[in-house]
Amino acid sequence: MEKETQISAFVSRTTWELLERHVRATGVKKGHLVEQALQHYLVALEQLPADVIVHPKLVVTRKSGAAILKATRTGKPTKALRELMR
Repeated sequence: MEKETQISAFVSRTTWELLERHVRATGVKKGHLVEQALQHYLVALEQLPADVIVHPKLVVTRKSGAAILKATRTGKPTKALRELMR
């Protein structure tokens, strides 16, 4: 068994609540869940190209947000999407 090292980190209240909810629902220990999540994320960062990593928070400008909203309301696929799906 590997030697364990304790870490400490500040997280948002929302993240803490998600962690608590999952732990209560599944019975998984917090330490195990955090270690598995960190390993999963760090291995993905090592093995996947940077452009395929989807971060949990995306920041958009007001202009790009309006464009996204407009595109989702039309429901029409773009030319690039149609070509991709062929």
